[in-house]
Amino acid sequence: MEHQQREATDFDRIVAELQRQIIEQERALYSARVLEEAQNPTNMGRIPEPDACGIVHGWCGDTMEIYLRVDGEHIQRAMFTTDGCGPSVACGNMLTRMVQGMSLEAAGSIRPEDLIVALDGLPEDSAHCAELAVKTLREAIANRHAGDGGQDVL
Repeated sequence: MEHQQREATDFDRIVAELQRQIIEQERALYSARVLEEAQNPTNMGRIPEPDACGIVHGWCGDTMEIYLRVDGEHIQRAMFTTDGCGPSVACGNMLTRMVQGMSLEAAGSIRPEDLIVALDGLPEDSAHCAELAVKTLREAIANRHAGDGGQDVL
């Protein structure tokens, strides 16, 4: 019994050390804003019966979906889902926060670079996550006007 307790304690110590190392590595790579958006997304989920939806499969293997609730030509609510990495979650969350209240035209003019600036930067290896989010938003906006749910591949 004592041996099992010691093994459990050793295991817990190893897990805690690994978690600490991961957190240190994340802090070295990503801005505080990226980490906050990735770890505490406020707009993750689906809107039932959305006015617009875009689904894009990125070249990296990630898929993102963006759902819009629109009133006239303005976005009232935006939500997203992704099966991607932390930077994809951060990009989807930040972008959906940015576009709420915007006109469809203004939201459609957001560039990946604008999203990266809003996140206080992204490593070059993660810049494609911003491209995926923006392309998905544009797909949703195009589908609003086309009246279909459509999917695209980045």
